[in-house]
Amino acid sequence: MPVTDLTLRPTRPVWPAMVNGLKCRCPACGEGKLFSRYLRVADTCDVCGTDLFHHRADDAPPYIVITIVGHLAIVPVLHMEMSNTPAHPLLYLLIMIPVLILASLALLPVIKGSIVGLQWARYMHGFDPEGAEHEIEQDLRA
Repeated sequence: MPVTDLTLRPTRPVWPAMVNGLKCRCPACGEGKLFSRYLRVADTCDVCGTDLFHHRADDAPPYIVITIVGHLAIVPVLHMEMSNTPAHPLLYLLIMIPVLILASLALLPVIKGSIVGLQWARYMHGFDPEGAEHEIEQDLRA
């Protein structure tokens, strides 16, 4: 069986693909919609036809969002706690929790889009047109 040289693949720029993902656009063309629903990645780009169903973002977006929102929440929480008057617990319940939930919901598609863009640019998972054949060849050798 012939082995294809994976270094001969055309280069895909990483940062533009991730920025397109941040904009919730197709990482290949930057025009088509990346999501068909809130967090459901479209099977194909409606503009350029790029297959997008190969992505494997899995748990990375929630972990990144938790890290970002958690770090952003520290400043107001510490400010409220360190001010002269202690913050009432209802203040956290009525203000902080909804703000943190809304921030998390707003960041999830953005972060997931950038991860899908990174995967597309790096030929990860099924985004490599020769990847499936290469994986089958490796399985046959084993």
